[in-house]
Amino acid sequence: MRTDSSPVRRDPRRVRIGLGVFAVVVLVFLAFSLPPYLGLDPARSRITPRPDYPLHYPLLVAHIGFGTIALVTAVLQIWPWLRRTHPTAHRWVGRVYLFGGVFPGGIVVLGVSPVSTTGLASAAGNTILALLWLGTAWAGWRAARERRFADHRRWMIRSVALTFSIVVNRVWIGVYLGLFALASPLDDATVLAAGAASVWSSWIVNLLVAEWWLLRPKRARARSGVA
Repeated sequence: MRTDSSPVRRDPRRVRIGLGVFAVVVLVFLAFSLPPYLGLDPARSRITPRPDYPLHYPLLVAHIGFGTIALVTAVLQIWPWLRRTHPTAHRWVGRVYLFGGVFPGGIVVLGVSPVSTTGLASAAGNTILALLWLGTAWAGWRAARERRFADHRRWMIRSVALTFSIVVNRVWIGVYLGLFALASPLDDATVLAAGAASVWSSWIVNLLVAEWWLLRPKRARARSGVA
């Protein structure tokens, strides 16, 4: 909480617009993605549960629940105004992001992604994504515990980039389906190939963008209003 009388510095307009777009995109994504799982009916699952693996559907639903928490809290965590003016709230939201979202979500998805019904390539991409998601979050948490806050911000930028990969995955699959449709009519094999390509593209491109952001000169990042 602020105790001085200095004026509160507002985020630059482009930052406010960007965060607003992020928030709307996340809300739209969740409004589209969550309803089939709210009734806990495996028949409505968009990912076909494996009949020979009873834990497949429960772990999938758990991952979706924890992932929802991670997405919502990630939007708050990248809000510069909250971090700057309410550091206590920022820390508590960060704890929810990690211990109510990423850590449990990443652990349970390791029981789902290796046995994916969408093919080996998708399974490998999602498993590596889960390991990186856990690893970047752990590194960010350790850096904060050791008061290495510059390292903490860098690792958490990577973590949030991976968190949002599920959202941009839907964009990538549309791109690949469109490209593949130009070459030949779509069939089940083509759809699986597009799905696999979108899995890998979503987190690889997001990480590359995060690294580009981190490698920008500090002065350029400061002008943007986001650390």
